[in-house]
Amino acid sequence: MSNFHDIRFPLGVSFASSGGPERRTEIVNLVSGAEERNTPWQHARRRYDAGLGVRSLDDLHDVISFFEARRGQLYGFRWKDFSDHSSSLPMASPTVSDQSLGVGDGSNMQFAITKTYETGPYAYTRPITKPVQDTILLALGGVLQQEGVDYAVDYTTGWVTFLSAAPANGVQITVGYEFDVPVRFDTSFMNITLDAFQAGAVPSIPVVEVRV
Repeated sequence: MSNFHDIRFPLGVSFASSGGPERRTEIVNLVSGAEERNTPWQHARRRYDAGLGVRSLDDLHDVISFFEARRGQLYGFRWKDFSDHSSSLPMASPTVSDQSLGVGDGSNMQFAITKTYETGPYAYTRPITKPVQDTILLALGGVLQQEGVDYAVDYTTGWVTFLSAAPANGVQITVGYEFDVPVRFDTSFMNITLDAFQAGAVPSIPVVEVRV
């Protein structure tokens, strides 16, 4: 049985939640006063607090229902990070030229969806494993392709498979899309005091990214 439920956390709550990427860096202070820095993580891990998005008792009920249906920490789920949820800028719509999917070599039929973050000459490429259905725009050499005819998307892994023929050698493959973050609850106990909630206290409901 899969330990991931392909269902999205309530959008009204995640919209007002807080969180973002976490990086782990190991720092060694040398006798000279210099530092050596290294990271055991190739990719960032995102953390969120869903409690900040709970604005009413109805919101709270929705989150408790979602928590129970996931059996707490047992099953992962989709989370929309409104600050970073598409191949384009957050306030723009995805376009077919947003991201590179790769370059054809005449034989490779499968390509993984990624998102590249660039500042100056430096870049980081993030794997996208949970694209959102019906948001994919894909082109070969700038020519828009049709999903289900020219290619198929595995929305549980983020892989694209070309159906009829591999992209020709040297052909640029570009893509635009929206995506979710695979996460799970990072607590086994939802500690909620109704009196405190009615007085304005915000419950803490931590959520953490998982590798899938």
